[in-house]
Amino acid sequence: MNAASFALRTATAPRDPLSLWRHDLRLLRAAGAYAAWLAEAGSLTARICRACSRFRVEVLAQHMARPLADEACTLHSSSGRIARVREVLLHADGRPVVFAHSAVNPDHERGAWHLLSGLGARPLGSLLFADPCIARGVLEWRRLDARHPLYRRAAAACPRPPQEFWARRSVYRRDGRPLLVTEVFLPAVLELSA
Repeated sequence: MNAASFALRTATAPRDPLSLWRHDLRLLRAAGAYAAWLAEAGSLTARICRACSRFRVEVLAQHMARPLADEACTLHSSSGRIARVREVLLHADGRPVVFAHSAVNPDHERGAWHLLSGLGARPLGSLLFADPCIARGVLEWRRLDARHPLYRRAAAACPRPPQEFWARRSVYRRDGRPLLVTEVFLPAVLELSA
C-alpha cells in the first residue's frame, strides 16, 4: 500500500469503532443503561406500551428520498436510487422516547411491502410482529453523533440533546425483500420501567 492510499484510508475511516453498525454483544456493555433497550428481541412498540399508560406514534415524514450512505447497500440500492422513507417519534405518556426511521425500495413497496401503504399513525411494529411471512434479521448497534444525519433528526425531538444517541437497526424481509428499520433511543426512554 502506498502512502497516498494509506492516507486516504485513514482519513475516511471512522475514528471511533462504536460509530459503525455492528452486531457484537460486547458493544452493549458500552451502552450502559441503554443496553436492555438495544437488545430487546421482541417488539419495541409492545415494550414501550407495557411501560406507559398512553402510547402514540407521531409521523414526522413519509416521502421518497435517497437512502442514507449506510443504508443503500442493505437495501440493494445504488447511490442514485431513491427509497420510501418513513420517520416517526414514539411517545410514551406524552414524551418522545424513540425516533424511528425506516426505508424500503419503492419497487418492493408495491410488491412484498404493500402492507406499508396506509399505515398512517399506526406503529410499524404492529405490522412487523403480526405477519408470519416477515422474518427479522440480526440487530446491529452503534452510537450516533452529530456527523450522522439521523442524529440531527433525533436531536430535534430533545430539548437538550445529548452528544450522542444509541441506535439499533435490523432488516425485516418479506418475500426476500428488505425493509430497514432504525430506532434511535432518546434519553426519556430510560425513565420507562419496562
